[in-house]
Amino acid sequence: MRIKKTTEVIEDQDDLELDDSTESLDPADQSEAETVALIKRIQTGEQAAFGSLMKKYKNQVAGIAYRMVGDYDEAKDISQMVFVKTARNLDRFDTTKKFSTWLYRITVNAAIDYIRKQKKHRHETIENYTDSIETHSDTPDMSLYRKNIKECILQAADALNDKQKAAFVLRDIDGHEIEEVSEILGMPEATVRWYLHRARLRLRKELLRKYPSFVEKMGVVLDAPTRTF
Repeated sequence: MRIKKTTEVIEDQDDLELDDSTESLDPADQSEAETVALIKRIQTGEQAAFGSLMKKYKNQVAGIAYRMVGDYDEAKDISQMVFVKTARNLDRFDTTKKFSTWLYRITVNAAIDYIRKQKKHRHETIENYTDSIETHSDTPDMSLYRKNIKECILQAADALNDKQKAAFVLRDIDGHEIEEVSEILGMPEATVRWYLHRARLRLRKELLRKYPSFVEKMGVVLDAPTRTF
């Protein structure tokens, strides 16, 4: 594969969009056979097929990157890096394995590397991201509460260590099953559960400190996926 040509395909994809919903890619709704077919076409030299593969997964990659670093521009930069790395290593990808798991592992690692290099990162207002947690029955006050809670959770997540944050984002924000989180992070399920336990304790403490009345009123318990807010 000529990386220069593939990189040009990536650079042409300037319409990367962030997946602002709390829903992540559902493997049951995706055609793994279609993905494998695209990868095989790329591996045999059909570089234009990489644009199709990128289009299929760009929102999921950008969404994970954003929830890891909390900044849209930085998430787009990370997404570009992820697809460049994917292009460079796709020849070695085992098509008997699940592509999304491999791709998300690259994304998480790229985000962690980015955070470590930056040493600190910003958290912008996430009004668009939190829109998805509103319901039609929400009063204006309740809608604001929900947005504040969601923002508080994501801001508090900045205090988590890399592995805790990655586990929290993948499981409680994006909704992946523990087994898949384990595969993405390359660690035993028991370790994933431990990181989640520590992350939820830290976040609950932060919520109780900032929004005690809301936590009591809503019965917030962070031992279930946070995406239920």
